[in-house]
Amino acid sequence: MGERFQSVDDVITRLRTADYLSDAGIAGVVYLADRLEKPVLVEGPAGVGKTELAKAVAAVTDGRLIRLQCYEGLDEAKALYEWNYKKQLLRIQADREHERDWETVESDIFSESFLLTRPLLEAIRAEQPVVLLIDEVDRVEVETEALLLEVLSDFQVSIPELGTISGTQRPLVFLTSNNTRELSEALKRRCLYLHVDYPDLEREKDIVRVRVPDIDEELADQIARVVRSVRELDLKKAPSISETIDWARTLLYLGKGQIDPQVIGETLHVLLKYQSDIVKARKELVDSAAAK
Repeated sequence: MGERFQSVDDVITRLRTADYLSDAGIAGVVYLADRLEKPVLVEGPAGVGKTELAKAVAAVTDGRLIRLQCYEGLDEAKALYEWNYKKQLLRIQADREHERDWETVESDIFSESFLLTRPLLEAIRAEQPVVLLIDEVDRVEVETEALLLEVLSDFQVSIPELGTISGTQRPLVFLTSNNTRELSEALKRRCLYLHVDYPDLEREKDIVRVRVPDIDEELADQIARVVRSVRELDLKKAPSISETIDWARTLLYLGKGQIDPQVIGETLHVLLKYQSDIVKARKELVDSAAAK
């Protein structure tokens, strides 16, 4: 299929129209993934925009987003395809009444009308542009990772009863990982690698202003600085970008035009989701400021 992006700058510009503020590093990998037709393995902390990147790329390329949400216990039946056993059983019972021979019945029940497609097979069979998102791939077992390797290598799948099904177009593929386990070298070798970290101060301020248009520049700057300070603490879970945006909206809803220790103390629960982290942040940012 045709090239989706004309240059790295084109990626940056178009992603911005989907409210995704990309830097040159992110845009460069997306551009190369399009040209080289290779999947992108996106690693980084939870909540830094890995999943949102795939969604934004789908939006700006008019591609259908197909998402495979990975989890422990995910198998071929849920990732690729399975047969509709209940429907097959009903057909067998109906055919038995008509005394049809087994070969005829078998060829009938293992046909397209009894096939349940799952995300990977949907992406392979899609005729229109597709962005395939394999989310949190580090949560699956090694056996399922091997299945992904097979699909990503040739973008085709063999179904014993139907034969080999090959893709008619090569989708953009994004695999995200939160680094909960080490992925195989074989998987990494087939992908372009992209590490997405928390944004720097200026970029996070820009993200806040894009996602919360009613906020003024000074408050957005204060929010980005406080969040940066919070992330520097030894926390169980640092605030994500989405939590920064939620905090910005919270301050607007509460009519807060400035951030002071009292405001921080009253709204820390929006940024942090563990009581131990809230206690630690309150001690460092609120109590210490009050003591000065």
